[in-house]
Amino acid sequence: MTTARALVVPRNGDSSVLEVQDVDLAPPGDGEVQVEVAAVGVNFIDVYQRQGVYSLSTPFVSCSEGSGTVTAVGAGVEDVAVGDRVAWGAGLGAGGTVVNRAADTLVPVPDGVELDVAAAAMLQGMTAHYLVNSTYAVRPGTVALVHAAAGGVGQLLVQMVKAKGGTVVATAGSADKLEIARGLRADAVINYRDSADLAAEVRAANGGNGVDVAYDGVGKATFDASLASLRPRGLMVLFGGASGQVPPFDIQRLNASGSLFLTRPTLGSYTATREELLERGGSVLGDIAAGRLAVEIGGRYPLTEAATAYDDLEARRTTGKLLLIP
Repeated sequence: MTTARALVVPRNGDSSVLEVQDVDLAPPGDGEVQVEVAAVGVNFIDVYQRQGVYSLSTPFVSCSEGSGTVTAVGAGVEDVAVGDRVAWGAGLGAGGTVVNRAADTLVPVPDGVELDVAAAAMLQGMTAHYLVNSTYAVRPGTVALVHAAAGGVGQLLVQMVKAKGGTVVATAGSADKLEIARGLRADAVINYRDSADLAAEVRAANGGNGVDVAYDGVGKATFDASLASLRPRGLMVLFGGASGQVPPFDIQRLNASGSLFLTRPTLGSYTATREELLERGGSVLGDIAAGRLAVEIGGRYPLTEAATAYDDLEARRTTGKLLLIP
């Protein structure tokens, strides 16, 4: 038995409910490995789980993303060994100093990629990867609206759309964040906090036309503008709700606005097999290793300051990716 420190959600609520506790960790079971954690990703899915938007039985150990070094291997594990550097983007219970993980959820971290960068890249990197390759296959000439373009997913989306020859209309909530989007080669930038008619500004940035696809992880605050920004038969991709969940709406709006499409994807559906997980995770980490993809780490917090990290995330006070360092 190993004693570890873990970030626990004892009951649903705001960040103040978070507790760091000592937990007893059994040796890895069949198909599992034990990992000494180097870094843990801070994500909105953690917030939804803590708040009860995604219903889970409490208490539970928070967080789903991380990286580290394998220290023990359970029975039946053949493709992961002690000493391997690994990262993962899904599976509850990542928020600890030492964790047990299912071996088939792990992606090897290539030489040249630091473990904290790998932790920062997994969930958001694979999210951006499926959004531009599978949810909507971006190609040369595609015009994409990217909200929160200075955030973790947003920065990666801008880079990936541009790498595929697409055009990016980026939004962010401050001048500094708009500058980050410009630095990533966004073709047009808009401050959505100052905009009187966001959809009109998006269309104006695209020569008066609607965009092909809207990537919206902000949710409630931008959903209507995203729909109104689309061309006929355009695709609205709602992949998060940083500003709150979108309330139910009349689907006839899709008809009236030009036969629009709407999807609410999740990473799990796009990494449903081991092969797909390795392909997406390997592609993201490989692009980082080769210098084709940059990941900004916007803040590192000790496990004991997790509440501050989540407060900063939810208030959108930061750019890039936030990490907990156990």
